[in-house]
Amino acid sequence: MARPEHVMQVYRLLDLSNCGRCGEKTCLAFAASVYQGKRELWQCPFVGRSASEEFSGNGGGAVGGDAAAAELEKLRIQASALDFAETARRTGAVVKDHKLCVAVLGKQVCIDATGALHSMIHLNPWVVGPVLTYLCRCRGREVGDGWVSFRDIDGPRYPLFAKRCEESLKRVADSYTELFDDMVHLFQGREVPQQMRSDISVLLPLLPKVPLLIRYWRPDEGIDSQLSVYFDASVEDNLGADMAFTLATGLTQMFERLVQRHGELRV
Repeated sequence: MARPEHVMQVYRLLDLSNCGRCGEKTCLAFAASVYQGKRELWQCPFVGRSASEEFSGNGGGAVGGDAAAAELEKLRIQASALDFAETARRTGAVVKDHKLCVAVLGKQVCIDATGALHSMIHLNPWVVGPVLTYLCRCRGREVGDGWVSFRDIDGPRYPLFAKRCEESLKRVADSYTELFDDMVHLFQGREVPQQMRSDISVLLPLLPKVPLLIRYWRPDEGIDSQLSVYFDASVEDNLGADMAFTLATGLTQMFERLVQRHGELRV
């Protein structure tokens, strides 16, 4: 059986209730144990054996997996112990019903004092890690000091970012231009400053203090189309390069899945 590639691949299959019936304190702790090969997924009472066959607990944990799982669990514990009122002021989150809630593309993701995560959206791997990191480590730097490419944030990794984010988004925009325009505005897209406008340009609020700017130019008279992605200059202080990479590439994968479904419906 295939091993899970990361702990969040297991976590998203659980019901996130932290019921404790598996013997672990939280769903995240159980997911980490499955990822490390210490537990079987079917030991969650809400996941049947047939559903758990995607992963096997046999064969030991993935190399390097313990560290990744431990870091995520550490972030969850840190986030649950934060001063919610102070964190809300620092990050632009809100305190609601004794939970700390932060908007991800305009949709709320909340954490309570037990460490349980609550949201109406699917808690994908590319959402949870960045949200916890943002709540714990955002310095509260105000946005608006200009825009930077990922090349300026993490030059050595820019070629990979360009491939997984910018080039992939460009293929989506080239193939489904009008749908792409609709999608980027669906996720709380905002007006772009005049000097940064293009054929399609939109500001997406990945997190309250982490806006993302997408600029797309249609092909014109033999000139190929172009697409560029920019972060606010505050991104390293408010989120960091690793999670900026994770959020942007995760958003790209979501767009790709949406257009694939659209394409299937059109056949």
